[in-house]
Amino acid sequence: MPNLDNALGLHEAALKVRAQRMEVLSSNIANADTPNYKARDLDFRAVLSEAQGGTVPAAALKTTHASHMQQPGGVLGGQLQYRNPLQPSIDGNTVDPQMEKSKFMENALQYQATLSFIDGRINSLRKAIRGD
Repeated sequence: MPNLDNALGLHEAALKVRAQRMEVLSSNIANADTPNYKARDLDFRAVLSEAQGGTVPAAALKTTHASHMQQPGGVLGGQLQYRNPLQPSIDGNTVDPQMEKSKFMENALQYQATLSFIDGRINSLRKAIRGD
C-alpha cells in the first residue's frame, strides 16, 4: 500500500532543504555589517540527493554528558559551505548584500514552486480518492 511520502516524491525533501537554505541566507543578510562574519550557503543538489538517498553526513556532535545540548535536527548536517567573496571587505565580512538578497529571492520563488507542486499532487490524490 503506497504512503503519502511516496506520493509526494522528492518535493517534501526539497521543501525542507529550501526552508533551511532560506534560514542560512537570511542569517547572511542579517549579518551584513558584522565584522569578520563569513557568508554561508549550501549546495542544494548535494543536500537534496543526500536527503533523498537517506544518507546522513558523518559530521555529528559528540556528547559526553546527558545535559549536553544535542545537534539540531535537519537536512543540512555538515553541508554548509563558506561563500567566496567577489570583493573582500576590510573588516573581514564576506557578505555581499545584493547577491544574498538575490539568492534569497530566487530560493523563495523556488520554495513557492515546490509548494505548488505539492498542492497539485495533493489535489490529484484527493480527486482519485473521491473518484472525480
